Amino acid sequence: MTEDEDLNQHVNLEKENHGSWERDILEKVALAAVVEQRRTRRWNNFFKSLMFLYLIGILTVMAYPLMDKELSGGGKPHTAIIDILGVIADQEEANAEDIIKGLRAAAKDKQTKGIILNINSPGGSPVQSAYIYDEIRAIKVKYPELPIYSVVGDICASGGYYIASASDKIFVNPASIIGSIGVIMNGFGFVDVLEKVGVERRLLTAGAHKAMLDPFSPSNEAETAHMQALLDEVHQQFIDAVRKGRGDRLKETENMFSGLVWTGAKGVKLGLADGFGSIDSIANKEIGTDKKLNFTIRKQFLDELIGELGASFAHEFNAKLFNFSLR
Repeated sequence: MTEDEDLNQHVNLEKENHGSWERDILEKVALAAVVEQRRTRRWNNFFKSLMFLYLIGILTVMAYPLMDKELSGGGKPHTAIIDILGVIADQEEANAEDIIKGLRAAAKDKQTKGIILNINSPGGSPVQSAYIYDEIRAIKVKYPELPIYSVVGDICASGGYYIASASDKIFVNPASIIGSIGVIMNGFGFVDVLEKVGVERRLLTAGAHKAMLDPFSPSNEAETAHMQALLDEVHQQFIDAVRKGRGDRLKETENMFSGLVWTGAKGVKLGLADGFGSIDSIANKEIGTDKKLNFTIRKQFLDELIGELGASFAHEFNAKLFNFSLR
């Protein structure tokens, strides 16, 4: 073999080796691309499945009230249940708007044979309680043959009793707490505290009584008397509503409207309640059906989340500092 042939063979071998190296790189790049595509596909499928499950969950939550009615006996003669649980206030679960919606839906349902108010509440807003009271009485006028009963759990006090007094009958457990027919407004006074810590109160108002009951200013006798008159007026409205609802069944005593509470057993003797019973027993004995359908308007998960995010610190602070309620 000549020197030129040997050189050509060496060059050809180098070219073959160089081409093999490039092919290896291309093969590795291509393989990596395939693996990445498979991984991307798997993650896409995972997120699509996750989104599908999320949508199913949202639809299930939205459809729950309808499902609940179907499972509870919708389409058949039934007793309608309206829950009034906890503090009665605009931003609480027991608020007039939702309770009234539930009452109207229950009364409108042709298969509703009677309504039971499931009450376990210490009271709350006099305005919210009055709205519900008036709605119950309006339903009784529109649907005179539809009985509306209140069944008390642990407590039916103040605003809770305000509502219950509008119903045809009130049933309790002997150990239930019932009554508290009164109105309360509470607050704090920090004047002495400011003086002790050396803080000067600087307050500007337009209107002589705009800062009425300001906790950092000394009490004003005229303003205190004005607010007491306001409380007395609301208290009288409460008393009139109870008397109108209970009628001759009340055995009025000196302390009946003083804000005192009684056991369910004593409440029956005083005419504040009509007898003893549970939701099941009243549905069976008084209304005559063992089917129960809950018409309580429930907040959806998204509504609750938005409500929580939108809650104001100032609102909560003022509610604690300047609280006016039937409790």
